[in-house]
Amino acid sequence: MKLLILGGSGQLSGRVAALALQEGHEVWTLTRGRRPLPEGVYSLVADRGDHDAVRAAVEAANVRWDACLDCTAQSPADARLCVEVIRRYTERFVVVSTDSVYHPAYKTVPQDESNEHYLTDGGYGATKRLMEEVYLASALNYTIFRPGHIFGAGFQAGCFPEHSRQPDLLAHMRAEKPLRLVGGGEFIIHPIYVDDLALSILDCIDKPGAYRQIFCIGGAEAVTNAEYFRTLGRVLGVEITIDTIPLAGYLEAHPQYSGHLCHRCYDMTKLRRAGVRVPCTSLEDGLREQVAWLETTR
Repeated sequence: MKLLILGGSGQLSGRVAALALQEGHEVWTLTRGRRPLPEGVYSLVADRGDHDAVRAAVEAANVRWDACLDCTAQSPADARLCVEVIRRYTERFVVVSTDSVYHPAYKTVPQDESNEHYLTDGGYGATKRLMEEVYLASALNYTIFRPGHIFGAGFQAGCFPEHSRQPDLLAHMRAEKPLRLVGGGEFIIHPIYVDDLALSILDCIDKPGAYRQIFCIGGAEAVTNAEYFRTLGRVLGVEITIDTIPLAGYLEAHPQYSGHLCHRCYDMTKLRRAGVRVPCTSLEDGLREQVAWLETTR
């Protein structure tokens, strides 16, 4: 297939591009041209916020793509780029959203797609939901994924709270310093290995059951925050110590963590019924790959 990736140099989009090439697809990326791209892609350079520049770049490419994979959409304006400009060059769109669209007070365990209680506070999750609504109101053939915590090569280790994407986390743990976890790390997360998410994105393109659908997606295992760090400790060969931060009063003092002071695991029944590849990489295997990558970037 001929694929256009909005992004291509980022943590997720770079893996989507690289794996698409491995599968034998022809790949075009649309970036600002500031970071290296996987070898073998055709590079289009434009800021996606400048619709005229994007229009000029895709017109110059003169390609009819089988799908556009939107790994960087953050806002309604980002979605309108596809609705108003890129739809002239492809009929199929796959979009990466987030589980943070859900209002944490109404999340279920596990969470499925029937929950329509969304954040409206103007923050990250609320803006992503507004982005989704542009696609939902369009006539585009879209698929939207709502992942939670993505991990693997390209990402810093750690999850909320309070050690999310912490650059010195491995050194912190190897020094046997305590980990500060709210409620002792009782909240459930459903980490998804970056390559698993990328492969599900690619796999859904030609699946009719995925057309005009939204999917929650998580990894092979749902675990507590504490178990995430215990698993990372096993990978590093160290014992971990947890300092429990009392839950009472914490959210009031740190409202920015509201989307993480709740359980975040997903029912993927709908994804399976659509015939889309379900993530299968274990947390420990994915963390080993992530640690190996982090060691090479020190």
